[in-house]
Amino acid sequence: MIRELIVAFVGLAGGLAVGSGFVAFLTVLGVIPRLTQLTKTMKWIATYEWGVVLGAVVSSWVSLRDPLFSFPPILASVIGLLSGVFVGMLAAALTEVLNVFPILAKRLGIDEQIVVLLMAMVFGKVAGSLFHWIYFVDR
Repeated sequence: MIRELIVAFVGLAGGLAVGSGFVAFLTVLGVIPRLTQLTKTMKWIATYEWGVVLGAVVSSWVSLRDPLFSFPPILASVIGLLSGVFVGMLAAALTEVLNVFPILAKRLGIDEQIVVLLMAMVFGKVAGSLFHWIYFVDR
């Protein structure tokens, strides 16, 4: 019973961390408004937003189900290209992510202790990675 509660807590904490990062990525960096400005498609902003929501829901479902897909090479190439575009946009936006930490620290009232906030995030990432590698990766 304790083990299940710990797994549920770790899963909830991980989900909250990833969800918070995703929301911060979208809101603080303004990815969707920038994308619509660059492509001059402001009238389609609702479509972009629904695409992000449906993409998050479907990818979460796929992640939990672990299905096997067999795509023709041309379709796999298109999916790979679109995935590369997403990763490129993410990498470009990550250069601005450091602006999130001072804002978060100021709102939490710990702006003098931003190093503690960063170290907590680093140690949490290390602990989570070690937990994943020790318990979930088959050798």
